[in-house]
Amino acid sequence: MKLFSKDISGSVLGIRVIYLIAMFCFSLGISAQVASDSKEVKVGLVLSGGGAKGLAHIGALKVIEEAGVQIDYIGGTSMGAIIGALYASGYSASELDSLFRNTDFYGLIQDNLPRNAKTFYEKEDSERYALTLPFDNFKVAVPPAYSGGQNIYNELIRLLYHVKDINDFSQLPIPFVCVATDIETGKEVILNSGYLPEVIMASGTLPSLFEPSTIDDKVLIDGGVVNNYPIEKVKEMGADVIIGVDVQHGLSNREELLSATEILLQINNYRTVEDMVEKTEKTDIYIKPQIENYSVIEFNKADEIIKSGESAAVQKLSELQEIASKSRKVKEPFEAIGLKDSIMINRLIITGDDNYTRGYVKGKLRFKLGEKVTFEKLQQGISNLSATGNFSTSRYKLVSNGLGEDLILRLEESPNKTFFRIGAHYDDLYKSAAILNYTKKDLAFKNDVVSLDLILGDNVRYNFEYYIDKGSYWSFGINSRFNDFEEEIDFNIIRNNFDVPIGTNVNTINLDVTDFTNQMYVQTVLREEFAFELGVEHKFLKYSTRTLADFSNTTAENALTLGSSSERAFFEKSNFFSTYGKLRFDTYDDKYFPTKGLFFDGDFHYYLLSSDFNENFKDFSVSKARMGTAFPLAKNLSLNVETEGGFKLGTSGVTSFDFVLGGFGTNLINNFIPFYGYDFLSLPGNSYVKAYARLDYEFAKKNHFLFAANFANVEDDIFRTGEWFTTPDFSGYGIGYGWESFLGPVQVIYSWSPEGDNYNVFFSLGYWF
Repeated sequence: MKLFSKDISGSVLGIRVIYLIAMFCFSLGISAQVASDSKEVKVGLVLSGGGAKGLAHIGALKVIEEAGVQIDYIGGTSMGAIIGALYASGYSASELDSLFRNTDFYGLIQDNLPRNAKTFYEKEDSERYALTLPFDNFKVAVPPAYSGGQNIYNELIRLLYHVKDINDFSQLPIPFVCVATDIETGKEVILNSGYLPEVIMASGTLPSLFEPSTIDDKVLIDGGVVNNYPIEKVKEMGADVIIGVDVQHGLSNREELLSATEILLQINNYRTVEDMVEKTEKTDIYIKPQIENYSVIEFNKADEIIKSGESAAVQKLSELQEIASKSRKVKEPFEAIGLKDSIMINRLIITGDDNYTRGYVKGKLRFKLGEKVTFEKLQQGISNLSATGNFSTSRYKLVSNGLGEDLILRLEESPNKTFFRIGAHYDDLYKSAAILNYTKKDLAFKNDVVSLDLILGDNVRYNFEYYIDKGSYWSFGINSRFNDFEEEIDFNIIRNNFDVPIGTNVNTINLDVTDFTNQMYVQTVLREEFAFELGVEHKFLKYSTRTLADFSNTTAENALTLGSSSERAFFEKSNFFSTYGKLRFDTYDDKYFPTKGLFFDGDFHYYLLSSDFNENFKDFSVSKARMGTAFPLAKNLSLNVETEGGFKLGTSGVTSFDFVLGGFGTNLINNFIPFYGYDFLSLPGNSYVKAYARLDYEFAKKNHFLFAANFANVEDDIFRTGEWFTTPDFSGYGIGYGWESFLGPVQVIYSWSPEGDNYNVFFSLGYWF
C-alpha cells in the first residue's frame, strides 16, 4: 500500500513537472507570437514599365497613401523607375499628379528645341527641310531613335535637384532601385547608385523611341527588355510585403501593332507574359489597372490613365488598410518640395569633348560662372548645345562643391558629320520645287559647316553656304545664291522704272528675274536671338522679258530700242558691288505661326560699283527695317503685329533695287515685299512704309484660322515729301487656313483689296526656300 502510495506520489510529481515544462514552452510560444506580431512589417513597392500607361502608377499611389501605407522600398523599371524615383525622393502622389498632368510629354519626347536655342544660321537650316538623314560613306543611315531624350533629362535634373548629392539610393527618403539592360550583352544591370536623373533616364530609354544611355562605359537601354517587374530586387532590399502595380499588357493582335515601338514591345512581351505568372504569385497585393486600350505613347490621355490606376487600387483598399495596420507605423506626412528657381554654378567641368574648344562650349551655354543662373537659363544653354547638332547627347550633373555647384558636362560628340536633307515646296511665285541638300561639318576647320542646296522644279536654283561658328566670338561665313522666277506683271511698272520706247502698246509682260548673289561676312551673336553682321556683296541682277521684241541700248538717253536678233529684251543686266550691315533680333516662337516674341530685322546696303548696263549708275544706298511682336490674346488666340519700311539714298538713276509690294511669302528676294490684296510685284517705289496685323486662332492642334490686314504707302521719296505719314494709299486683307504639316506649313489665303476690287488666292505648301 505504501509502495502504491509512493508510486502515485512520484507520478503526480512527474505530471506536475511535465505540466510546468509545457506551460513554460507555451508561454514562450505566446511570447514569441507576440514578438512576431509586433515585428514591424517592411513594405516594398514594385512599379512596372509601360510608357504612358505608367501614369496609372500615380493614381495607385494616391490610394496607397490614403490607405495609410508607408512604403519602405521602391523598385521600378522604365516609367515605373521614373515615377518611383520621384516618389522615393520625397514627392507625394498628389504632387506627382499635378506635375504629370501639366507636362507636355510630346514636346519633351520630340526634343523640339525652341527657336531661341538656335543661332540665325541654325534657325534658317531647321526651317527649310522636311527630312534630315545622316549620310556616311555614300550610305544614308537611319537615326538610332526618334528622340535623344534631352528635354526629358533637363526636366529630371530640375525635379530631382533636392537629392542631387545622394549617390547611394538607399539614402533617399525611400530606398530605391531600378534596372536597365546592357545592349551589348543583353544582361540585366542593377542601378542602385549614381546620379539619379541619369540612372532613371537609362532605365527608361525605350528602344526606337530614345537613344541609348551610357553609364560607366556600359551602353544601356530600357530595363523592361530583361526585367519589367523587378520584384526580386525589392525583396532583396528587405521587403516583407510586396505591393505591385503592373501596367504591362499581354500580347497584342495585329490591329494594335501599328508602330515600331509597339512591335518591339510585342517581341519583349513574349517572355514577360510568362515571367509575370510567377511574379504575380509572389506579389502580396497585385494592382492591375485596366489600360489595355491605351498605347505606350498616349500621354495626351493622362487623366484617364491616372484614374484607371486609382480605380484598380481602390479595389484593393481593404487589403492596403490591413497592411497599414500591421506595419504599426504612423505615416509621416510628405513635406512639400519647393523647386528652386536659380542656382549658383561656379565651376564648369567638361568631359568627352575632343574637337570643340572650351570657349565654344561656354559661348553656347551663354551664362557666366560665379553668378546665379535660373534653371530656365541653364536648360536654354544645354538646348543651345543640342541645337548645333554637334553632340548626340549632352548629359550633365549638378554637384555641390561647398560654395555653389559644379556643372559636370559630359559631351558625346555626334559621329554624324555628313547629312542628306530633302524638302518640297509649292507657291504661286516659284511654283513647284524640290530641294536636295548636302551638308558637311568639320570640313576644313573645327566648328565649320558647308551646305549646298540644289532646288529642282519650275525654277532651278541653288544656295551654297559656308559658316565657321565661333560661339560668342566673331564668326565667318560665305554665301552664294542663284535665284530665278517669272511673273506676269503690269507693264506700267516697267514703263515707269525703265526707259521704254514710246508707242510700246502692251498691258502686261512676262518678267524674268534672275539674281546671282555672293557674300562674305563676319557675324557676332549675343545670345541666340541677337546677331550683328558686316559683309561685302557681289550681285548680278537681270530683268528681262520674252513679251517684247529685243531691245538694246543705242541712244544717249538710254532708251530701249527695237532689235531683231534676240528673243529677249533686257531692262537690267548689271553686276553690283556693295558693303552691307545687318542687325537682327528674333524671339518669335515660330517663324510661320508666331504666338509670342519680338522681331527686328534691319539691313543697310551701300552700292559702290556697277558694270552699269543702263549707264545711269552713281553710288547709292538702300536701308530697310522690319519689326514686330506676337502675343496671346486668349487661349489658342494670338495677335501678330508688324511694321516695316525702307528708302533709297542717293541720286543714282538705278531703279532695280526699288521696293515692289504685292503677293504672299516669307522668303522673297531683294526688295520684293509681301502685301495682301495685290498680286506679286504690283506696287513699286523707292521708299515705302507698311503696317501688318494677323489674328491666329489654333482651333485644333497645328490647325490655324487666320485673318490678316495690311496697309502701306509706297512711292518715290515719300520720306522726303512727308507722304509716309499720311493716310495709307493701299490696303489689303486676307482670310485663310494654315496647317503645320510634316513637310512644313500649308497655307491657303484668300486676299482682297477695296482699291479697284483686287482679289487673289495664295497657296503655299512646305517650308520656303
